[in-house]
Amino acid sequence: MGIASVALWLPAGRDVAADAVAEGRLEARVARDLGHRELPVAEDVSAPDMAVRAASEALRRSDAVAGDLSLLCHSWMYYQGHDLWSPPHYIADQLGAHAALPVGVRQICNGGAAALELAVARMSLETGVRHALVTTADRFVPPGFDRWRSDYGAAYGDAGTAVLLRQPAAASDLLLLRSLHSAAAPQLEGMHRGADPFARLPRDASPVVDMRRTKRAYLKDHGTDVFHKINRDMIRHVLRRALRDAGVRPDDPRIRLAVLPRLGAKVLDTAWIPVLGELLPAPAADWGADTGHLGTGDLAAGLHELLRQEALRPGEVAVLLNAGAGFTWTCAVVEAARR
Repeated sequence: MGIASVALWLPAGRDVAADAVAEGRLEARVARDLGHRELPVAEDVSAPDMAVRAASEALRRSDAVAGDLSLLCHSWMYYQGHDLWSPPHYIADQLGAHAALPVGVRQICNGGAAALELAVARMSLETGVRHALVTTADRFVPPGFDRWRSDYGAAYGDAGTAVLLRQPAAASDLLLLRSLHSAAAPQLEGMHRGADPFARLPRDASPVVDMRRTKRAYLKDHGTDVFHKINRDMIRHVLRRALRDAGVRPDDPRIRLAVLPRLGAKVLDTAWIPVLGELLPAPAADWGADTGHLGTGDLAAGLHELLRQEALRPGEVAVLLNAGAGFTWTCAVVEAARR
């Protein structure tokens, strides 16, 4: 499967961590644990419009046009601007992708990876689906969401991403998607439900999205050991399975790096990097210091950074990891195309 192009659209606005601390919006200790210097903030651009901008850029960088798209999968985590409305259909219409089937994918932070997996499956099974576009976009605005304080271990930045897939791969494709594997532990879904009753309407239990509250309630009853063990086991599982499916050994010298989700530095240092270090000699890359966690867009943003930095030489390999509430974990293996 070819990755024909990737785009990351970031708004110009920034919420600087030092300013948030000085203004009392963020505790200094939490700022140190997060390690995010600043977060991108969309002042006047909707989440779906950020996806349109990223998608337009991805198409511009390729030799495909919107009319070539057979499938458009859009994923999001937070409110997209309208009730009972389909953002993927809006994105397809704005692009002029009127022959594409628009599909919405919701899987919290792992939604972008899930959308990518859905697109790959559809392209593999249905004849005639040569180009598919996977977009993500989230805009974490107050008063409903506090980008610094709504969660533990992550601060949330606004962004749109787009990944253009091609089957079969073409000579012009910069990356080849060698494998993609996901696994879930649904017994952990309560971590984002906590002790709250099922509500009648959004934010009925709290005026602000408060994942800290639900996690505290869950961990009070279940402790932390079970979650940490499952998280470590799942990281190992998806990494090993994705490498096996790609035909790449963990000690293969072609593996250049492992790209981490854009979570806080303390979470990565304690829960992710040690596990990867057990399995891979390749270094781990944390590229979220100036963006924070991009909701559903972390994996696509990692692909974009691989290309922007020209981090892989032809034939070299990178693994990209992601996870999201529910919980679900994903690992993708990509190879720089040989020219």
